[in-house]
Amino acid sequence: MANNNMAALLKRVAAQQLSVEDALGQLDDPGFVDLDYAKVDTDRQQRTGYPEVIYGEGKTAAQIIGIIQAMVPTHANILVTRVSPEKAASVLTAYPEMTYREDAQVMTWQQTAIAKTAHTIAVVTAGTSDLKVAEEAALTAEAFGNTVSRVYDVGVAGIHRLFARLDVIREAQVVIVIAGMEGALASVVGGLVDKPVIAVPTSVGYGASFGGMSALLTMLNSCASGITVVNIDNGFGAGYSASQINHLTENDK
Repeated sequence: MANNNMAALLKRVAAQQLSVEDALGQLDDPGFVDLDYAKVDTDRQQRTGYPEVIYGEGKTAAQIIGIIQAMVPTHANILVTRVSPEKAASVLTAYPEMTYREDAQVMTWQQTAIAKTAHTIAVVTAGTSDLKVAEEAALTAEAFGNTVSRVYDVGVAGIHRLFARLDVIREAQVVIVIAGMEGALASVVGGLVDKPVIAVPTSVGYGASFGGMSALLTMLNSCASGITVVNIDNGFGAGYSASQINHLTENDK
């Protein structure tokens, strides 16, 4: 157990908020549940402020259900990404409390209420074809208590559409820009806002886009300062990072 967690535990015992027996039980807790096929990190929220997130791709429905079962007693809010409709149907049978968004292939279950942030995260896409990744980012951010503004289909091929929503984007504390093809939208937005920009290249595009490599290289080589780039199609990573940034500024409001 980390020193800060140990100190908090001892303070609760001293204040008679926790019995000695319960404290001993927590000291003996290894911080994970061993399911053989997975070691569920039940201590992650205490360490990082965020519970473990289940990556559904590559796992069977039974494995996802088993991990959820291990997380339920912790009262953590549950987020599962990359879940096919077939797997989701099985999970929903076992846990009807879960919700499923097929467009993003994301499942959520809010076991514990979270206050919504006053500051917003803007999720901006170049095209409608980027919506799957965009909704993964938006739903991830919302699962962690963030208020999200969606600004979709405002790519550089019709840049006047971006300017029409620029006020919404500039009001955000963090901006996630999602684009395929050549990925130019991130540079354009980065030159128009004074907030952190997280760029997400998508695998959308014709052959020479190389499954998102063209957009990735464009974003990595952007001449606009302050742009951070995550992996191709990694909406979850963008939503998670944006949440961390947004909650830092939330504490200053």
